[in-house]
Amino acid sequence: MRIAPHHDEQSLAALIMRDSEFVAFLVLMIINALLSSSGAAQDQNVARKQYSDKIASTYNYRFGADLPFAPGNPEVQGGGFIQPGAFPDATYCAHCHQQAYHMWRQALHSNSFREPFYRTSVNLLNKTKGIEFSRHCDSCHNPIGVVSGALTENSQVDRKFDDNGLTCMVCHSIQGLKSTSGNGGYVMGIPSVMVDEDGKRIPGEVPYDVILKNPERHSRAVMQSFYRTPEFCAACHKANLPEHLNDYKFLSAFTVFDEWQNSKFSHRNPLTFYTGEFKTCQDCHMKRAPNELSDYGAKNGTFASHSWVAGNTGVPFYYGFDEQLDKTIKFLQAGDFLNVDIFGIKKANEQRVIGPIGSVPFHIDPSDILDAYVVIQNKNIGHSLIPEVRDLYEAWVEFTVKDSQGKEIYHSGFLKPDGSLDPRAHSFTNRIVNKDGAFVDNHQVQTIHSVAYDNTIPSGRSTLVRYRFQVPANIKGFITMTAKVNYRHFRQSYINNVMGNDHPPYPVVEIAARTRTIQIGDNAPAPPDPGDNPDWMRWNNLGIAYLDQLQYAASVDAFAQVVRLRPDYADGYTNIGLTEIDWEKFDSSRSAIEKALALSPNNARALYYRALLERRAGENDAELADLENVVQQFPQSRDARRELGVTYFQGDDDEHALEQFQALEAIDPDDIAAHYNLSVLYRRMGMKAQAEKEQSLLQTEKADPEALTRALTFLSDHPEVSNESIPWHIHTDLPIENSSPGQY
Repeated sequence: MRIAPHHDEQSLAALIMRDSEFVAFLVLMIINALLSSSGAAQDQNVARKQYSDKIASTYNYRFGADLPFAPGNPEVQGGGFIQPGAFPDATYCAHCHQQAYHMWRQALHSNSFREPFYRTSVNLLNKTKGIEFSRHCDSCHNPIGVVSGALTENSQVDRKFDDNGLTCMVCHSIQGLKSTSGNGGYVMGIPSVMVDEDGKRIPGEVPYDVILKNPERHSRAVMQSFYRTPEFCAACHKANLPEHLNDYKFLSAFTVFDEWQNSKFSHRNPLTFYTGEFKTCQDCHMKRAPNELSDYGAKNGTFASHSWVAGNTGVPFYYGFDEQLDKTIKFLQAGDFLNVDIFGIKKANEQRVIGPIGSVPFHIDPSDILDAYVVIQNKNIGHSLIPEVRDLYEAWVEFTVKDSQGKEIYHSGFLKPDGSLDPRAHSFTNRIVNKDGAFVDNHQVQTIHSVAYDNTIPSGRSTLVRYRFQVPANIKGFITMTAKVNYRHFRQSYINNVMGNDHPPYPVVEIAARTRTIQIGDNAPAPPDPGDNPDWMRWNNLGIAYLDQLQYAASVDAFAQVVRLRPDYADGYTNIGLTEIDWEKFDSSRSAIEKALALSPNNARALYYRALLERRAGENDAELADLENVVQQFPQSRDARRELGVTYFQGDDDEHALEQFQALEAIDPDDIAAHYNLSVLYRRMGMKAQAEKEQSLLQTEKADPEALTRALTFLSDHPEVSNESIPWHIHTDLPIENSSPGQY
């Protein structure tokens, strides 16, 4: 307290006495508040029990009393249901967390349920199957609706919470995770913004002054260490379609967490083509930045982003959230996520690919028929391009060739006047089909039976897209080739499904691009652009793309160029080795792997592939030693755990085999190899119940051999996109006689 000047001692003493009384009064008020909170907690526990019993009396336990939230996976700590009003409103949190609230209000989490694109799909599910089936989707899109028991027939629950989707206290009330099975695989605690001195959660809103006097108790209530892990995100950013939902079988839906685990950023997978800095989901999507508004959660003037910017431009565009839309577009364009490389060209009837363009001289004549080789590298995304529900999103290559006057010679990947994408464009999407082989255009996930094709690029890998065109006979000067990766959220036909045909065009974002100018006549080498990969990496990415397109000879040739340019690069030899393993050239593969290990003796990637070759050669002790080394270096590697389990299994070491397959199942609860081998091992050990559980999981999760028939039906009915299902193909508008594929 500031003391006014010119006070005598008596008045000063009176002031001090008053201050002391005031402090004592404050302390008493805080104690009373805490005591009243404790009493309120007792009252709220009773109220919650009464509420839960009331909901249970009319609730549809369609999937069993022990699975109240199926087909979703949430649990409520202590069981039962939670009153919607037990979750403090986001405006309550905004009093102290203005920055978080401001960002959240425009973010996807805030709008996860109310936005029309989601509502259209989930309402169709409700109408065709029943509201209880939407627990599968709403477990992540509207958790309060699920745990409050609102998703049942004739529910009387007040659903004013629908407009807030994932509120602050949804995420910050989660007290545990259910492995990494996704579909809302979290354990929801009773919402609390404070704990008492014993760490017990105090339900309900607490006066702000009490929180500010006890910030550590507030932090204990609303923060858990696992909130900063990718596993926390996996609770919702991983999904499958269970038999409960589709009356068919288990199908994997999207696997962003698995993709991150297998990426270079997780440091859990020894088999990545490149290595990099460890990064979590939060490192990319919750970057810290200086806070603009007051927020007690800020640290040193910075705040972890609660905008969660990623790829959704559709929802902020619909709502007019210009700040969120601008952040999202800048995020998509600012990162070094993709590398677009017009690697080379090949003349018709010639086998040799001229490349890398810019590094080698070549000659072009008028009337030449050229194949342009465009390599797209998923360079710095921790998951696939595109992740998650890729049937709804569009990312594609737009490739144009123009003459020196700007006249168009060839164009692939254009938007038609009605906004729809050129059907022959190379897109990084999929086509999901139902039991009749028809495209599931309205995202009715319960009807999916198969995937006709999936052209996504996994993290750290590359794809090769070929374009064939003819240089005009009368051309002079030069031509320019431009390859762009464009992105739109959502697919035009889905926007039309939701909004009708009369709507403004939704944003198309150019994520990455590269242009090459080709002279008619002689072309000399040219300096690289700042964004170009070095030549060894350009060859490496081409080799990866060839490998994924099953062109083994071309892949080995490309990787040979890598080691020519970088003879000290161990992974170059490993890449040759793994390609030749797939090609079944085991002797030369072994030679390449040994060269890699001579350069990097403890290289886990090379050791893994050598172990596979040692298994084939019957060198069991060496195989075991190499795989044990890999697992020691990468204990969360799915591949290494699986293969080490097989090694132990084949050596009749059931105990150690069991240990490996249990570890594998902990890493991925849906791993088929884990289910199969555990079912056998448990049965050998007399553990009948465990064996039957694994056998049941195996039966429902293994692939359906008839699914391919449905995919083929779709492809035969849609020849305009059937090429996309072929590992490699050429995009061209030339007549068939001018489209001989050549060797590669």
